[in-house]
Amino acid sequence: MPEKNQAALDFLAKRRSHSPKLLTTPVPSKDELAALLTLAARSPDHGALAPWRFIVIEKPAMARLADLAEARAKSLGRPEEDQSKARGQFDRGNLAVVVVERPVASEKVPPLEQTLSAGAVCLSLVNAALASGWGAGWVTGWISFDRGFVEQGLGLETSERVAGIVHIGSFANAPVERARPDVEGITTGLSA
Repeated sequence: MPEKNQAALDFLAKRRSHSPKLLTTPVPSKDELAALLTLAARSPDHGALAPWRFIVIEKPAMARLADLAEARAKSLGRPEEDQSKARGQFDRGNLAVVVVERPVASEKVPPLEQTLSAGAVCLSLVNAALASGWGAGWVTGWISFDRGFVEQGLGLETSERVAGIVHIGSFANAPVERARPDVEGITTGLSA
């Protein structure tokens, strides 16, 4: 019989991301954030390629990114709602980590596995922050996939893309539980 880590199981049974809209200060210190990034980097990574990297967005950079997001939305003729939403996450943000997928040429590890690894890093970063007592939420949105914004604002290379933007901070209230999938309804079995 395997030995259970009941504390970890209890955490996973109750974990709940926070809306970045509701996160506030204080935020993790540089050392605390470094510890969270170290935990996130322990994600599944076939071939030990590290097909991802981190960009830490601190409060002073948020205003520049908010302005750029709004300008980009306007230049593309996006609806006002898109302009507001793209700008909003940076206007309200105090600390965020962009998880950037950076594919590595490999005969052994296909691109899809590298994409999945970058996604695992996003979830691991959220879980590390939550387990450390911070609030955290993983977001994207159209602005995260707009080449003009990510190259100019975040300095991404043409081969890179945003896997997620993880906002981290303090919170006043725990997030409300949401409906979860019916696991039996989405599970099939093969026994032979």
